[in-house]
Amino acid sequence: MKSLLKNGREQKGLKTREVAQILNIDQALISKFESGLRKPTKEQVLKLSELLEIDYETLMVDWLKEKILHEIEHEEFALKALAVAEQELKYRKSVSTIKLSNSLERILKEIDLLKVKVEALPKNEFYEISKNLDLEYTYESNRMKGNTMTLRETEMVINEGLTIPGKSMREHLEAINHHEAIRFIKDLQQKSNSFNEQDLLSIHNLILRGINPEAAGSYRKTKILNNESFNIDSEPIIITKEIEEYFFWYETNKSKLHPVILAAEMHFRLLKINPFSDGNGRTSRLIMNLILLQKGYLKTNIKGDNDNKKKYSQLTENNDSEDFIFFIAQAEKESLEKYIRS
Repeated sequence: MKSLLKNGREQKGLKTREVAQILNIDQALISKFESGLRKPTKEQVLKLSELLEIDYETLMVDWLKEKILHEIEHEEFALKALAVAEQELKYRKSVSTIKLSNSLERILKEIDLLKVKVEALPKNEFYEISKNLDLEYTYESNRMKGNTMTLRETEMVINEGLTIPGKSMREHLEAINHHEAIRFIKDLQQKSNSFNEQDLLSIHNLILRGINPEAAGSYRKTKILNNESFNIDSEPIIITKEIEEYFFWYETNKSKLHPVILAAEMHFRLLKINPFSDGNGRTSRLIMNLILLQKGYLKTNIKGDNDNKKKYSQLTENNDSEDFIFFIAQAEKESLEKYIRS
C-alpha cells in the first residue's frame, strides 16, 4: 500500500503537506502511510483513493491484505486458518439476506394459491396449452432481443418448417434454437433440484447454434465498456471466477428461498455477470424458467413490447434485485392466471 500511495501522490504532483492540507490529515501521518509505519483508517483510504485517483478496490484489497498479515503472519497455522476462513467467508456472502417487502410477500402467497389451483386442474388438455405457452414464450423472448417475427410467423417456422419472406436467417434460427432450448430445459426439469455449469453452457450453445458457432457455449473474451468491446486476455478467467461464485450462491440458497425468488435471483445475477458475447438475456430467462419448472411452477413469460422491454432493462441495471424479483413475481402470477383461464 505504501508504494501505491507514494506513487499516486507523485503522479498527481502533490507534496505530503498538500495532501495533508486537502484531506485534513496530519502531515506526519501521510509520511508514515507512505513509509509503512502507520496504516490509514478505512475512511482515510477512501479519501486518499479519491484525491490520488487510485482505484478504490485495489487500495482496499491491499489495505485488507496488510491488516490480515499483521494479525496472523507469524502464527503457525496461518495458512490453514486462511483457507478455512476463505470458505467460511464465501458461504456467509452467499447466504441470501433478501428481506421480503409486504407487497412481495403478498404476491408470493397469491402465486402459491394459484399454483394449487393449477395442480388441481384436469391434465387432459395440458399438452396443448403447454405447447401454446412455449410458442408464446419463444416469440416474446426473441422479440425482447429485437427479432421482428410475429407470433404467427414464429409458429410457421417452428411447427410447419416454413421460411418467412423478408426475415433473416438469424431470425429463423433464433426461433428454432429457442424452441429447442425449451425442450432441453424440460428434459433438465427431471433433475428436480440440480443445475450446473455444464447445463448453463449447453443452454447457451443451443441459443447461438448456427448463429455464432465460435461464441456458442463459450464465455466471452472481451470486456464491454461504454458499449464498446475490448479484447482482454484475462477476461475468461474473471468470468470463470464469477460463475463459480454464481453456482456457489445457487447451491447455498436453492433449498432456502421461495422458488420464485431463487429463479429471479439466478436470472438477475447472470445478467450482472454478462458472461457471453451474445444471448445473455435469453439464456438467463431460460435458467429462471428451468428453476421454476423444477419447483413445480409454470414458465414465466416476459413480454417483449417496447414498454415492457424498457422496464425490464431499467430493472436489470439496478444493483438491488428486489424490484426485479417483484417484476418476475408479477409475470409468474400472470402465467398462472392465464393457464387457469385457458
